[in-house]
Amino acid sequence: MEKNYLLVLFYSASGSVKKIAHAIADGAEDVGIKVKIRTVPKVSAKNEKVEANIPETGEVYCTKDDLINCSGLALGSPTRFGSMASSLKYFLDSTGDLWATNALEDKPGIVFTSTGSMHGGQETTLFNLITFMLHHGMIVAGSPYSISELHKTKSGGTPYGATHVESFNKSNELTKDEYEIAKKSGVRIADLIKKVSNES
Repeated sequence: MEKNYLLVLFYSASGSVKKIAHAIADGAEDVGIKVKIRTVPKVSAKNEKVEANIPETGEVYCTKDDLINCSGLALGSPTRFGSMASSLKYFLDSTGDLWATNALEDKPGIVFTSTGSMHGGQETTLFNLITFMLHHGMIVAGSPYSISELHKTKSGGTPYGATHVESFNKSNELTKDEYEIAKKSGVRIADLIKKVSNES
């Protein structure tokens, strides 16, 4: 089974979070880290899966083996009233067995999100995702101010993780600054994966 890769796991409704996920993947691949991009299926109001096990198009659905075997995790969700989307939470809530065996412990992780409006709950959503990582004993990394675009962005971008604000350009397309913050966050976690792997 393939190991030593960055798992970019996300749920996206309008496409904004998906674009951040791919920007992070661009950065990681630029410095030589393999990337697996995965998503999760939508769930109904009764928390039942409403999609087939294999999607007709787009990214493959994540499995627990994808999590177990990754060397690092980039985790993203749109903001739903200051929290992650229920579809991603439904999948993450199923990882108690991985928590019990410390399967994700000491793996580097970053988080990302998108909101429809400025200050629409981005930071609380990022912390919501970070809380999952901390419970699993992961090493959480943000997007530090050495990323120069953080100093000039007028839309998304936080020190807690890459973000997008959809209302800024009335589009799910990332601004140049948003893309660069996400890409450089991908470079950073890739470098951290290399450092952690070299110490193992």
